[in-house]
Order: sequence, then structure tokens, then C-alpha cells
Amino acid sequence: MEISLVQFAPKLCDSNANIASIKQMVKDCESSFFVLPELANSGYRFKKFEMAYEASETINNSAFLDEITELANSKNAYFVTGFCERDGLKLYNSSVLIGPQGIIGLYRKLHLFLNEKSIFTPGDKGLPVFDTPVGKIGMLICFDWMFPEAWRKLALDGAQLIAHPSNLVLPYCQSVVPSYSLVNRCYIATANRIGTEQELTFTGQSVLTDPNGSILLKGQTDKNQVLSTNIDLALANNKSITARNDAFNDRRIDIYGNLNPSDA
Repeated sequence: MEISLVQFAPKLCDSNANIASIKQMVKDCESSFFVLPELANSGYRFKKFEMAYEASETINNSAFLDEITELANSKNAYFVTGFCERDGLKLYNSSVLIGPQGIIGLYRKLHLFLNEKSIFTPGDKGLPVFDTPVGKIGMLICFDWMFPEAWRKLALDGAQLIAHPSNLVLPYCQSVVPSYSLVNRCYIATANRIGTEQELTFTGQSVLTDPNGSILLKGQTDKNQVLSTNIDLALANNKSITARNDAFNDRRIDIYGNLNPSDA
């Protein structure tokens, strides 16, 4: 399938402007899978909880997600988008998987970065893998990259592609993602944003990596881009490293334990 990473600078607290930017960027793209940045509906650097709450929407009543669903339907495509999610009086830094028929799945960021801890509640949905017509999809968000257990658990549960909406400011993630792809033998699609909000400058360089750890796509640091290529998710089903080594079957779980659904 053809996959696209959509790299842009969401405007803070301006969902209408953000959906307009997304529509403009993808209008001529014929991919069947799109990954958007973290908090693509709202921007990132909220000064206080109330500001973020005003910019948030619920999963079931969201003009932004309705627009993404309309895009998915018109293109017969799938989208993963970061989403500032309101649930009662709580806010979650979330990622939503949307297909032509609507919302398929929700992930809430487990590992909150820096001042996010003053705004968002840590995720409570675990690490789900969604079985879709195009393949088995997992999701992580930005600073989740720091925790190898999260990547491994998604891969053990069958994720062929891990979509990774991001607002990265540290310089490390893009160089680590190829290694996570290699050791887990899966595709990783990190869609990062660009631009500056207050004191934060985002690093761009959105990256797509394959089960061999090869970099298939990499964006620039400061440019709006739609980066596209074709991938074969079936390659992520092969966990062999050599004729006698398997990335999963050779694990010594008798020594260091196993990550499985009951451990989550």
C-alpha cells in the first residue's frame, strides 16, 4: 500500500485552520494510509489546562474528526491523527485511527513529556492493536518512543505498522526509530510537526522505517511536506534474522520474562 507522512505546523487552538491545512496538503495524494502529527487538531504548547480544555473535543462529538472521516471516506483511505481529547473533566493526548467508515480505534499517550503532566491524564487504554483491511496497526505518541517495552508489546501482539504521531523537540528519536523497526521487525511511521510554539522548536524529520531498519522516508527539519512511498506490510510477519535466528522465538523469556496481554 502507499503510505504518507504529513508533516506540518498545527496552529495553537485553531482546529479550523489545522483541518484546512491537512486538506490542502493531502488533496492530490492518492495514498491509502496517512499519518498526521501529535495534537494535529489543537497545537501543542498550552499555557494552562483551561486553554487545552477549550481546544479539546470528545471522540463522539468532534468537528475535526468528522472532517478527517470525510477525507478518509472520499479517498477510501485510513488516517492516524493526534487528537486533544476531552473525556468528562479529563484531557488525554490521544491518537485516533480512522477508516472510510469512521473511527476504528483510540490510543491515549502513556508517557507524558515535561509540561504535558500539568495538562493531560496518562493514558488508560493500554496498547491496542487494530486489525484493519490494510493490516494490523498499533499506535504510539511522541515521547512513548523512549520506552522500548511499548514498541515490543505492540509487535508481539501482531502490529505490522506502528503509527507514531509526534511533536518532537529532543534530537534523539529519529535516530532511534530505525533500531526499533529492526529489533521488532515491523514498520514505524513517525509523523513529526515543524515550527515553533513559545520556547519550543519542533524538529521535523518525519521518518518511515521498515522491518530491516532501513529508512524509507525522511523529512526536512522545517518544511511542510507530504512524504509518500509504497510498503508491503506482509514483510513485518517475517521475524527471521538468519536461517537459525528469530527475533521473537529466540527471546529468553525464562530469564527476563515476557510481554503479553496479561502483563499490560
